[in-house]
Amino acid sequence: MSRDVLPMTAVLLVALLLASGLTAESGIRLQDGIYTVGTDDPAAAALLSGDPAFSVFLTGHAVLAQRPGAYDLVISGGRAWAARTEKGAAALSAFAVAYRNYRAGIYTGEEDLFAAYPLWIETVEVTSSLDFTATESGQIIAPKPQEGSHVRPSGPVEDLPTPSSTLAVSAEELRHDLATAPAGNDGIARYLGMFSGGPDLGEFKTPSQLSPPLPFDSLIYIFVFIFPLYFTSQFAMMSIANERIERRGEILLSTPAGPLTIIAGKMLPYFLLMIAVCSAIVLITGGSFVVILPLVPVILFFLAAALLIGMTARSFRELSFLSIFFSTMMTSYLFFPSIFANVHVISLISPLTLVVLHFQGTGFTAADYLYATALFWLSTAVVLWLCARNFTEEQLFSQERLTSRLRSFIFAAMARDHPFASLVAVNLLAIPLIFMVQLMYLVLLFNLPLPWSLLALILLAAFTEEVAKSVGIVALFRGIPGFFTWRTVLLAAVATGFGFLLGEKLLLFVMMAQVTGSLFGSVLFSGVGLLWMPFLLHTAGALIVGAVLKIGGRRAYLPGLLLATAVHASYNLILIGGAL
Repeated sequence: MSRDVLPMTAVLLVALLLASGLTAESGIRLQDGIYTVGTDDPAAAALLSGDPAFSVFLTGHAVLAQRPGAYDLVISGGRAWAARTEKGAAALSAFAVAYRNYRAGIYTGEEDLFAAYPLWIETVEVTSSLDFTATESGQIIAPKPQEGSHVRPSGPVEDLPTPSSTLAVSAEELRHDLATAPAGNDGIARYLGMFSGGPDLGEFKTPSQLSPPLPFDSLIYIFVFIFPLYFTSQFAMMSIANERIERRGEILLSTPAGPLTIIAGKMLPYFLLMIAVCSAIVLITGGSFVVILPLVPVILFFLAAALLIGMTARSFRELSFLSIFFSTMMTSYLFFPSIFANVHVISLISPLTLVVLHFQGTGFTAADYLYATALFWLSTAVVLWLCARNFTEEQLFSQERLTSRLRSFIFAAMARDHPFASLVAVNLLAIPLIFMVQLMYLVLLFNLPLPWSLLALILLAAFTEEVAKSVGIVALFRGIPGFFTWRTVLLAAVATGFGFLLGEKLLLFVMMAQVTGSLFGSVLFSGVGLLWMPFLLHTAGALIVGAVLKIGGRRAYLPGLLLATAVHASYNLILIGGAL
């Protein structure tokens, strides 16, 4: 980073900290006064005046009739009219929530609380007994029922004791909980458009309060932790890119220090800064330093990605594009699964889920930590190894385009005397990155309706694997033009298939057992029991790309890649057809 930019960056960082503190002190008020309401009813005006989301105008009926379009919501004569806009519909929904909270307050003040709330439900959290392991190999759990047939229950009928008609707590205790619990219309809930339906009474709830909990507080903490990490990683990217573009890094390359020493020296200050920021946040929030453990592999992966992006970007414009793309993808990967903490095992693919579990008081085990962070540790090691092998003057100061630079990076990391062993190693080491990309697809497609989400997942997973397998072959094809004969194409395909299979199944067996227990996991990692089938599949895909390259040249790469993807996706569809 240049000296001219550093003071401005420091000023912006201080302004960001001040703005964050002011927001934490005053609260989030993004929707204050956003809806305009016109009414001739003083009672309705008094009801809405306590909600900062509404700007209430008390006027006569004649004025409301003349200018109905001047308001998002009009209340008159005991009826409400919303403007025919999205904002009007949102105002009507917010009014319904405000009225529901007002009605709950009236009910809570009743002398006979059980007359106001005649039905109370005792909620007990239990572990799900659903078993997803049958779908791991595409097995059909049960035959599909025939149309028009009636399913008859079988097995013994057991008598269950009738629940008690009385509560274990007194009415005054419930009234106290109703009075002290949050109303559910705070700024965060209004901004997100999600309401809990009333206060939380612990294990006893009224029917309107039965809704799945969302860890809003923990998710806010996640953003507090992650944003400084993104900010600091941007500094690392800019530092590397600045030394490359302005050729200031030549001095370091001329020293006796090796690439690993130089990289460690440049990344260590940023790593310590990130750890210090996270520790300060923990001290301020009064949390436990255990939450830093899941963040360490995330920090290292951010720094490794920052190093790679800084080494490949030709200009600051290209650096901005790559950094924004990386930040967007990693935000999705890290944040979205944590929303489903305690809901689905897929949430454990994000290390931030462990942070949510810790803040909720659930905690996490060593196995959970391994499942959530293994890909980050392995991917960090692979990226750092690739950068260290290419931390030379020829690679750092090259002006090739992005795809050509990545291909030359991979070719430079391969041993030319042992090309087939290099193909095995390249595909073996690429597995953590491939799994991370495929799990990103899983995060993005998880909420789409079946079967379209599974079909999209199959196609994207197959395409990603074929691209990864073809990278080593393309690097050899472009790096050693006369290397490819029909014999070497076949041997290269076999080496690629073996390396990919070895890395895929090794990581699958050791670290991904929980995720593969679900239907979505079986789509990504199917064929566990028959290892020769995925070996032939991976070899065939690599052979298709290699043969098409030899016949048609580099312009035939994309058609060969699409053909290999079609074969791979067809295999997966046939294999897991029973699970669909």
